[in-house]
Amino acid sequence: MSNWNRSSVLVRRTAGYSAVAALLCTGVSVLFLVFVGGKDADAVRDRVTGAWDRAVPLIRQGYLPAELPAGRDLAIQVLDARHQVVSSTPQLAGRPPMATFHATSASVHAERVLCPPAGLKGCMTVFSFKVYQPDGPWLLYVAVPTVPWYGSTEALSFAIGMSLLTTAITAAGTFYVARRDMSAVDAIRTELAEITATHLHRRVPVAHNHQEEIKLLAGTVNDTLDRLEGAYKQLRQFTSDASHDLRSPLTAMRAQLEEALMHPHDIDWPKTATAVLAGVDRLQAIVTDLLTLARLDARAPLDLRPTDLGRLVHGELERRTYRVEIVRDLQRNVFVDCDRLRVTRLLVNLLDNAARHAASQITVSVRADGPTATLEVLDDGAGIAPEDRERVFDRFTRLEASRHRDSGGTGLGLAIAREIAEAHQGTLTIQDSERGARFVLRLPVREAPQVAGRSEHHAGHADFRNLPVPR
Repeated sequence: MSNWNRSSVLVRRTAGYSAVAALLCTGVSVLFLVFVGGKDADAVRDRVTGAWDRAVPLIRQGYLPAELPAGRDLAIQVLDARHQVVSSTPQLAGRPPMATFHATSASVHAERVLCPPAGLKGCMTVFSFKVYQPDGPWLLYVAVPTVPWYGSTEALSFAIGMSLLTTAITAAGTFYVARRDMSAVDAIRTELAEITATHLHRRVPVAHNHQEEIKLLAGTVNDTLDRLEGAYKQLRQFTSDASHDLRSPLTAMRAQLEEALMHPHDIDWPKTATAVLAGVDRLQAIVTDLLTLARLDARAPLDLRPTDLGRLVHGELERRTYRVEIVRDLQRNVFVDCDRLRVTRLLVNLLDNAARHAASQITVSVRADGPTATLEVLDDGAGIAPEDRERVFDRFTRLEASRHRDSGGTGLGLAIAREIAEAHQGTLTIQDSERGARFVLRLPVREAPQVAGRSEHHAGHADFRNLPVPR
């Protein structure tokens, strides 16, 4: 972000938050001033009421002096029935009546704002009271300073000062926080802009003196970079292994063909064609597995259907022939939602892997373990060391000795099997066994659907157990 854009953003953000703070302060100040003005107005009315309480008994008892005690900012006049001033506070001594209005016949009280009342200065609120005497109604005028809606100048100055101070603090705080956070975001953005495929080891800075959201953002970005670096390393390794596995049969076929062309009359062409065809078959198998992995990586949608896992396994075993004995322990009515073609591919990969390493027997079992459907493929071969049980699921991974690539695999079968399991929200792992390798597939089980005419529960059981397949 350029300095101009950054400054513009800072100014806009500061101005925006300051405007909001100013509006809030204005609203709070208005409410405060209205409250203060109301309290001051109530205090003034209390003073007027006090003057009434002191003057009326004196009028009615006939003890009214010509000069009444002076009060702070309070002026009083008493007029007799002939509207002659008979008593007043000192500032109105010898002056004519301060007002000429009086309460109507239906009321004993009236008030007006006069600017100014006669004999006084400035605007004042004058209250007029009727005091009934034998010779007629007398008038009592009480003048007090007019109270504005905001109460007093001191209250207004306080409200304005606090509003300005709060707005200034908000502006300064917003500017500081925005500049600090933008600096952190700029650092993250700059680092990300410089990270390329050759610099995936770099990470964005995580500043602990910034807001929690900025730290979380930086942490999330670094976690994403960790996953990206791991995926990129895996991709490079996968590409390297795929290139090697594709190059090896191509090199062998090229050498065979070049040798045949050099000595066309001395070569056994059927034997050469057979050897080249074996290389083509291996290439085709590798390419097919690569395409399968590509579709799995792309998260192609599954064709999920309710399937009896035991029947699916039984049907596949019936269609295939292996060099070793297949012992079956297939529980009926173990239903799962699965893509039958892909689960069949998973099963075939496990069976092919077991057949390459079994000594004489493979055991295939299906059962329900509560909410989980379990498929196991166990061979009686040399087994897999615990430290290698996760590594064998990596692409193009081959172990030494009995699980060497010369045993016929592409190095992708187990990786494809695990991808299919995870696509079905399941797991594929290698568990402990007394002998050989024990592959365990677990899938979420579902309730058995009802088949028209009879339940799947009554489908035969004898076809599912201990049926050997000819070698």
